[in-house]
Amino acid sequence: MDTSKTLQNNNIPQQSLPLSDSVMETLAITKRGVDELLIESEFAQKLARSEQTGKPLRIKLGLDPTAPDLHLGHTVVLNKMRQLQDLGHTVIFLIGDFTSMIGDPSGRNITRPPLTREQIEENAKTYFAQASLVLDPARTEIRYNSEWCDPLGARGMIQLSAKYTVARILEREDFTKRFKAGTPISVHELLYPLMQGYDSVALQSDLELGGTDQKFNLLVGRELQKDYGQEPQCILTMPLLEGLDGVEKMSKSKGNYVGITEPGNTMFAKLMSISDDMMWRYYELLSFRSLDEIATFRKEVEGGRNPRDIKVLLAQEIVTRFHSKQAAEDALADFNNRAKGGIPDDIPEISLSGAPLGIGQLLKQANLCPSTSEALRMVEQGGVRIDGDAVSDKGLKVEAGTFVLQVGKRKFARVTLA
Repeated sequence: MDTSKTLQNNNIPQQSLPLSDSVMETLAITKRGVDELLIESEFAQKLARSEQTGKPLRIKLGLDPTAPDLHLGHTVVLNKMRQLQDLGHTVIFLIGDFTSMIGDPSGRNITRPPLTREQIEENAKTYFAQASLVLDPARTEIRYNSEWCDPLGARGMIQLSAKYTVARILEREDFTKRFKAGTPISVHELLYPLMQGYDSVALQSDLELGGTDQKFNLLVGRELQKDYGQEPQCILTMPLLEGLDGVEKMSKSKGNYVGITEPGNTMFAKLMSISDDMMWRYYELLSFRSLDEIATFRKEVEGGRNPRDIKVLLAQEIVTRFHSKQAAEDALADFNNRAKGGIPDDIPEISLSGAPLGIGQLLKQANLCPSTSEALRMVEQGGVRIDGDAVSDKGLKVEAGTFVLQVGKRKFARVTLA
């Protein structure tokens, strides 16, 4: 892509336009739940110009396929994209297949191992399919940044690198910390913000979205667009959603996540496990209910309504979004059944041999405990049941037959032991 020739004439000073009621309404929707909108006055003018010309804004979100599955934390920014999409603007879902080979250093204190091309392609297969559970795929422009990054070549990469100084790159907080601490920073990591910024040039982005940890990279895109003669994009950062623990950001590696392709019953139970205080954070960032409706819920809880009722509504909304209304009803029934000590309908069925089998081995082979020692510890704590009856004998030998094993409140298996 020869950006130097095709993109030089877009940096034309724009006359200040009046802001209509519809523009102000769009601005208010855009700002809901955001951390920052930079620069708001510029974005308002972009909206006004779009309304006047009928040309939709180009709104970009880039995700590197570093893992094959998306979780609710990813949907915070996808929800915002969908809102802007519904307002008539063009949303671009950018899969960073090229930048994945570098590895985003955001928030890292060590060099991220680059992914192989095979890993990237495998992960990318499922990314857009999962994002389409939030976005309208028929109205989404899907792009891969290898389209313009691969053709750059060595000469183009050098020319791009010449547009930014090392001092400016090292202003980035995580680089600064690592540099001062003497922690190695690989040269290829310094290229990452430039490559992400170049994506904005190639796509002629009007607005780029990202998490708060992406702010530096988004600003680099803004500066590079100026260098290439484009009107600079505005940037919108969304808060990072805390995980189920209410402390760390949601992450599969931390085990505090809700995957958007997980079964409805699992999603529902996980969402019901968040604290009453964290529930409001999830409402703000994940719910499509109006702010007035959420404020009413808060008043009702302050007035004595059980917060569990409100949490149920949130869990049902999320399960309905990614599955169906019927799945949400079934998940609620399953959750209530488990709370009463009942056995869920959809439990794994396992066939084992070796009867009579020690309870520790049985629980391990049924994949209900990671080890026999953990299984025996659960027995000791009263967390193991066979057909609803508590097991207290760590030396129990289980005879042949078919029965339901339960560990804790959530783990079940119907076992046939021969």
